[in-house]
Amino acid sequence: MQPITITAILKAKEGKEGELRAELQNVLAPSRAEEGCMEYTLHESAEDERVFVFYETWKDAEALQQHIDSAHYQAYRKNTADLMESRQVLKLRKL
Repeated sequence: MQPITITAILKAKEGKEGELRAELQNVLAPSRAEEGCMEYTLHESAEDERVFVFYETWKDAEALQQHIDSAHYQAYRKNTADLMESRQVLKLRKL
């Protein structure tokens, strides 16, 4: 099985970047502690303070699904739903 890389590009609604940043930071430790997590890094755009990017690598599709099903991921999605203007998730495989 091949690892799966996720790049998620999130843009906060105007004036909500601080709240979104805090919610995104809350999900870091529990996600990194997951057995199938190989990397889970949060970035903030140097050009637009409203844009955040997750760069994640999961052991396999099962590990990614366990992450999506986790209580902390579900809480993150619920808590950020009204804070984001847009969310783009790219599921990637290394060539």
